[in-house]
Amino acid sequence: RDKTGAGMMECKKALVDSNGDPAAAEKLLKEKGLAAVAKRSDRATGEGRVFVKQDGNKIAIVEMTCETDFVAKNEDFIALGEKLVSITLEKNYSEVTQEHKDLLQELAIKIRENMEVRRVNLVTVPENAVASTYVHHNFKIGAVVVVKGSTDEKVTHFAHECCLHLAVNSPAYITKAEVPQEYVAEQEEIFRNQMAEDPKMAGKPANVLEGILTGKVNKHLAEICFMDQMFIDDEKKSVATVLAETGKAVGSQLEFGQVILYVLGK
Repeated sequence: RDKTGAGMMECKKALVDSNGDPAAAEKLLKEKGLAAVAKRSDRATGEGRVFVKQDGNKIAIVEMTCETDFVAKNEDFIALGEKLVSITLEKNYSEVTQEHKDLLQELAIKIRENMEVRRVNLVTVPENAVASTYVHHNFKIGAVVVVKGSTDEKVTHFAHECCLHLAVNSPAYITKAEVPQEYVAEQEEIFRNQMAEDPKMAGKPANVLEGILTGKVNKHLAEICFMDQMFIDDEKKSVATVLAETGKAVGSQLEFGQVILYVLGK
């Protein structure tokens, strides 16, 4: 029962079916467990946890999903997540590996719930840089921010505030340059249609309408791009502006290294 998580009667039947051989009975129960998990493979895994761990200049972040909040709070599920994030660090894994999948499968068989190691990232902090990490109290949001150019305490504080900013504001992109042109075109079309139905826009010259459209698109992009969002500590300044001001305060030119945000299931 301890090894497989199966019920008393299931264990008894497996031992009878395998003529009292514990190893064979365990294998039989695992096969049944695999079959049970396979039946649930199409079930949504909307719950889970984000795990973050730092060791020296390396940081690992892992997202594990499951079907229910009950399992997400299960001690075995949490222990496995901590093990997986440690293995990611130790073995320098930068993506989901077969080892991640195999270890997860053992628990999935035992609990008989659909689970997945959804994402894995490994961050290496370069010299003359700082990093900060954050996991939200619900364990469904995790962030890692690296700032290059100084190791001053002010930069460390700024990196930490950036992690909180990411968790609160959930930007879709880091910079405007990363936004796909198809997405920009789609937003332009949406705004054009809205403007065409707005009585206040009637009769305005074409060049004025184009200027309004450009303003609307730029405002929208600023809302979804990390560097252009208003900073969590000072909503009158963008993240880019505060980055530059922090660099000036410490006498260094600062830039972001890796900026990672995990939101469970997204």
